[in-house]
Amino acid sequence: MRRNSRARLGLSLLLVAGVVGLGATPATATDVHAAVRAPDPAAAPATPSPSAYALDASLERTLGADTAGSYLDARTGDLVVTVTTDRAEERARAAGATVRRVARSADRLDAAMETLEAEAKITGTSWGVDPRTNQVAVEADSSVSARDMARLEAVAKRLGGAVSISRVPGVFDREVLGGGAIYGGGSRCSAAFNVTKGGARYFVTAGHCTNISANWSAASGGSVVGVREGTSFPTNDYGIVRYTDGSSPAGTVDLYNGSTQDITSAANAVVGQAIRKSGSTTKVTSGTVTAVNVTVNYGDGPVYGMVRTTACSAGGDSGGAHFAGTVALGIHSGSSGCSGTSGSAIHQPVVEALSAYGVAVY
Repeated sequence: MRRNSRARLGLSLLLVAGVVGLGATPATATDVHAAVRAPDPAAAPATPSPSAYALDASLERTLGADTAGSYLDARTGDLVVTVTTDRAEERARAAGATVRRVARSADRLDAAMETLEAEAKITGTSWGVDPRTNQVAVEADSSVSARDMARLEAVAKRLGGAVSISRVPGVFDREVLGGGAIYGGGSRCSAAFNVTKGGARYFVTAGHCTNISANWSAASGGSVVGVREGTSFPTNDYGIVRYTDGSSPAGTVDLYNGSTQDITSAANAVVGQAIRKSGSTTKVTSGTVTAVNVTVNYGDGPVYGMVRTTACSAGGDSGGAHFAGTVALGIHSGSSGCSGTSGSAIHQPVVEALSAYGVAVY
């Protein structure tokens, strides 16, 4: 089942960060109807402060169905909270947030996604909430036929402007490569973040990677460095591997330039914020968060509650790290390809994975 949108949710050898998939150039929406004039989604991404992450999480809990999501103002970096009631507006302002009144409630956007799930669950499509336009933003890749595109557009039309549709090049995929960062079952993925529980050390990666093999190595054909202790794909896309080689790796992400990024906390990504992705194929790429609570209809099963970004990625990046400064944000799941410097990298929110396994970044 689709998750409720209001419940959003390096190895010792520096084998961190990977994403599967490709990356796509965002296309122009074919049917955009914003309730009010929305900020330009293509504006430069902002960097959230620790207080912005905390405020976002707090107001999501407090406002519930009276908010349709939040995003970062690209010009000021302030957290903008969308609201649909006077009471919610008062609460958000009192908490220190910038407030924007919108027409479509969270329930209405949820209902639109439920309709898409029931009537337009087409392989090669994804959808998620973009609070900047107060819509469900749908992407359809190049594998979606003209007939299926017409079906998707017909469903969207009935939803009265709550849905926008964009065509993207490439094909949504969570493929891994045979052959770089972590190896298991004859395939290559990337690790996202080193985590700990009760003194034991683990790393988290994509579930479609940990589905492949129980044993993982730091080199093709090399000795085992870790053993799978959990995996979840489809529906989710996360897995966890326990180090068994006696190592005590640092809690850092490889920046592939001779340096690393220390990771000290984890949070859910906010639409409009800047992120970086580290993976064993495309190394470090940058992008912007464009939608949350994203459903991706991969060929071998859907995943829910994902986050869509514009970072580039490629096969073998699967399982890599999405992060912002010292904050862990997500585990790379897939994308539809990459054109120039613009992609469509999807990540599994890492907070959910940490909670599922009772571990913490360090």
